[in-house]
Amino acid sequence: MPIRTDNRDRCPADWKAISLRIRTVRAAGRCECEGGRGTHSGCCPNLDGQPAYSPGSKVVLTAAHLDHRPKSCDLANLRAMCQGCHLHYDQAHHARTRAEARRAALETGGQMTFEW
Repeated sequence: MPIRTDNRDRCPADWKAISLRIRTVRAAGRCECEGGRGTHSGCCPNLDGQPAYSPGSKVVLTAAHLDHRPKSCDLANLRAMCQGCHLHYDQAHHARTRAEARRAALETGGQMTFEW
C-alpha cells in the first residue's frame, strides 16, 4: 500500500529500498501471511503481480509494519503481504485510529464527550 502523505515524514528516507528488499529479496514476491483471515490456511498463495486467488483483482505485494509504527523498520518487524492480508492484519488498528479521529473531530467541533 502506498504510504499516506501525512505519514511520509514518519518513515525513514530509504523506505522504498527497505520495502523493495522485503518484497523481492526476502519474500521473493510471495505473501508472507500465514493465515488468519479465513480465506486460506497456512501460507497465503498470492504472488505479486498475479491474479489473486479471490477473483477480480491483481495481487499487489506490500510491506507491512507488524507493530503499525512506520519508523520501526527492523526486518523482524516487517512482513511482505498481499493487499488483502495487509488490510486484514491492520483491521483492528484502522478501527482504533478511525475512532480516535472521530472523537478528536467531535471535541474540536465543540461536541462534549462523556466517560462512562
